[in-house]
Amino acid sequence: MPETHRHFIGGQWRPASDGSTFDVLNPFDGKVYAHAAAGTKADAAEAVTAAEEAFPAWAALAPREKQKMFLRAADIIDRRHDELAAILAEETGSSIYFAQFQQNVVTSVLRQAANWVFDTKGEVLQGEHPGTFSMGVRKPLGVVAAFTPWNGANVLVWRSVAQTIAAGNTIVVKPSEEAPISAGLVVAQVAEEAGFPPGVINVVTHAPGAAGPIADEFFERPEVRCLYFIGSVRTGRMLAERAGRTLKRSVMELGGYNPLVILADTDLDYAVRVATYSAFFHQGQICMCARKVLVERPLYEQFVQQLAERAKALPQGDPRDAATVIGPLINDHAVTVMQDRIDDAVAKGAKIVTGGRHHGRIFEPTILVDVPDDAIASYEETFGPLLVIQPVDSADEAVEVVNRSLYGLTASVLSADTYRGFEIANRLKSGMVHVNGPTVADEITAPIGGVRDSGWGRHGTHAREDLTDLVWIEVRNDEVDLPV
Repeated sequence: MPETHRHFIGGQWRPASDGSTFDVLNPFDGKVYAHAAAGTKADAAEAVTAAEEAFPAWAALAPREKQKMFLRAADIIDRRHDELAAILAEETGSSIYFAQFQQNVVTSVLRQAANWVFDTKGEVLQGEHPGTFSMGVRKPLGVVAAFTPWNGANVLVWRSVAQTIAAGNTIVVKPSEEAPISAGLVVAQVAEEAGFPPGVINVVTHAPGAAGPIADEFFERPEVRCLYFIGSVRTGRMLAERAGRTLKRSVMELGGYNPLVILADTDLDYAVRVATYSAFFHQGQICMCARKVLVERPLYEQFVQQLAERAKALPQGDPRDAATVIGPLINDHAVTVMQDRIDDAVAKGAKIVTGGRHHGRIFEPTILVDVPDDAIASYEETFGPLLVIQPVDSADEAVEVVNRSLYGLTASVLSADTYRGFEIANRLKSGMVHVNGPTVADEITAPIGGVRDSGWGRHGTHAREDLTDLVWIEVRNDEVDLPV
């Protein structure tokens, strides 16, 4: 029998206020994997209240006590490694490799966060007046509301939670309805066992299409000081507009149209391997996946041919099978969007080099060439295994094409000349650029995030600037000479 999961509010497991639940489906076979509480505005209100009540004590708790909890949480995830990976495969269609990869990243995040609790630093300021001591002090914001996505569910929810509470805030997590367990409730389970105080971490789930009332509560409550969102540009734009109207801080990691630039001096075999990983990892359902490859002409024909051969050979099927590389797209809508993008491009003159078909929710890795600029696949992110390849006559042309995009999440440049690769990387308008590496990359100490329409704010150690207030405190030893 599928397990029924409840909200986690104020340290207690609670059903939805009206008792309703919704089905959580396995994206590969469509079967009901679990049931989850179908949250309401009232549930969100209770979660915000619990977080607000927990905030003063959590903010004041000694760093060494917080550190113990983070380290215990990491140990729990190590112990549950295979179990949590299996949940990801069942709920989100992650391959076993990607699911296990996520657990390894999460434990690294938590062990880093155990040190972040000591690292919310201010600075001593040089004052203008004798007899004064001036400083900038970082203070936690209060309650943060996090919207966490289904893709890379464990990594992205834990990164949001760990850096938020390490800075002294409390949090309410609203996971995607596609992954309420992996993108939310798993965190609550681990937090409870690790001993985090009630109310520090709260999770409210909701049925498909029912996020609105919960989001309304976050925007209406003054206690919520920051909205943390990882997801699509369209939804991020809507949330940012609402945050602006209520003067709430927002941190947005949004999608992108990520380029991979391959210069003619690049080793061909390595370029093919990097492109395969960048484009087709997790079926292209990662915000960092490459969407367009720009190849200098001397390498273009060979590159297209060899990449197509490698893409065809990627094992497809049940993500629970350790041999599977290409699993299912998350739902039928994703399949429809992928097919529509291919059909639109072909109707406008593009050619399919390989792929273009799907079997249920398994979509073959698809490569398009000769894609005109007005085809949607040429400029908008498609969350699936779809890659556009375009020849360029020079590195300068590649830079011009990349910077024409409105997005700027991540990019890669491949070249045998590392310095030349760096020089080109420095010209790209992107929040992250990798020289001689794939577009999909994650480092705990790196400033993860985009520029332009791909959002603002950063994950990792740099997140403290978004998740704290910098307060000026001035101490005077003498009376101030006032004019009146």
